[in-house]
Amino acid sequence: MSAKQIDVQIMGQSYILGCPEGGEARLHAAVQKVDVAMCKIRDAGKIKARDRIAVLAALNLAFDQGDSAAAAPSATATPADATTPESQDRLTQLLQRLDRAIESDGQLL
Repeated sequence: MSAKQIDVQIMGQSYILGCPEGGEARLHAAVQKVDVAMCKIRDAGKIKARDRIAVLAALNLAFDQGDSAAAAPSATATPADATTPESQDRLTQLLQRLDRAIESDGQLL
């Protein structure tokens, strides 16, 4: 599966993200959710550091996703402790991408 690069904006900051072919719509939807969550935290005015805003937004989104999954369990849902190697790889890639983005941001603490 080949990947392409997509330029996105989150909280006014440009990021170039890798995206599998056919995944553009899902990536843009995810970026929109993250942008909205981060801007909401920033606009509340209590937190200024971009890395802290990102962590809080990630926790809020994960918590909301957990609520959604608990409210509508699916017959095909897998327990959290039964992750597949593919999902583990995907999580590792996302965490590495976040680490690179945070490292390159000159506006952190």
